[in-house]
Amino acid sequence: MTHTGNPFGQVLVALVTPMTADGEVDWPAVEKHIDDVITAGADGIVVTGTTGETSTLTDAEKIRLVEVGKDVAAGRASIITGGGSNETAHAIELYKASEKAGADGIMIVTPYYNKPTQAGILTHFRLVADATDLPVILYDIPGRTGVPIRYETILRLAKHPNILAIKDAKGDFSEVSRVLNQTDLMYFSGDDANVLPHLAIGATGLIGVTANIAAQPYRVIVDAVNSGDLKAATAAHMQLEPLVRAVMTHVPGTVSAKYILHGLGRIGSPRVRLPLVGPEEWEAAKIEDELALVSDVPGADFSNFRPDRNAAAGGALPKVSGTTR
Repeated sequence: MTHTGNPFGQVLVALVTPMTADGEVDWPAVEKHIDDVITAGADGIVVTGTTGETSTLTDAEKIRLVEVGKDVAAGRASIITGGGSNETAHAIELYKASEKAGADGIMIVTPYYNKPTQAGILTHFRLVADATDLPVILYDIPGRTGVPIRYETILRLAKHPNILAIKDAKGDFSEVSRVLNQTDLMYFSGDDANVLPHLAIGATGLIGVTANIAAQPYRVIVDAVNSGDLKAATAAHMQLEPLVRAVMTHVPGTVSAKYILHGLGRIGSPRVRLPLVGPEEWEAAKIEDELALVSDVPGADFSNFRPDRNAAAGGALPKVSGTTR
């Protein structure tokens, strides 16, 4: 299939998966949260990604998240399925099921844990991309997977007709510029603190964690860059800085984002699934100290922030039957 233009959007939210206090997916909260971030300016939603706790979601939950996302978005935002698997055959199975469920695109993470060579990475991505007609975003995050996608591998993958973009969480800006010069790939910033620098050198947009809490400022940044207004983009970037620090510095972004969303009353529980756990007392205190510095961020009013450290403590096991594969 030939894909034209940008089928993903520019302000993409790496969506958290709201859960009940006992670790079940809270489907009404999922629907509300997706609607909230779209209303705030997101034009793309990545479900079942790292931030969505893909490692502890069942396959059935992953597919249902795509279906729910499509229903709630109703054409207002693209629904991208992330996660995948470090087993190529299983990844293909999941992405085919996601395509059938209505996904608008897929995001393929570098195989993790088994640390394949670049030849293995190349083959994995190609086979998955061959198995679907959906547009593909490569996800380069060596801090989690243990291996980067090398420049030469990116150039070869860029020739695949379905591979249109890459999410960069590597932070090598010189390589980003080099790839942008040599390919037609779209780049998405995968580092909340570096969204504006990425955009400034030609990135298309972002796939952000902090956007779960405040998508509107990212809409401002992207629109300002699109119109050549660096001053407005920089001002929004600076306003976001303490919030980004609160979300991304002290505990995994999933944990802090849920802690903050719960404190704002936007989700019913901050629960995450083991082996993730809620912030410890001292970690929660640091998050709250950062939030005290947040001011004038559109869509992020912390005057009624009421954190519940007891609710956030610990983790939960999902109540599932059968295989969790």
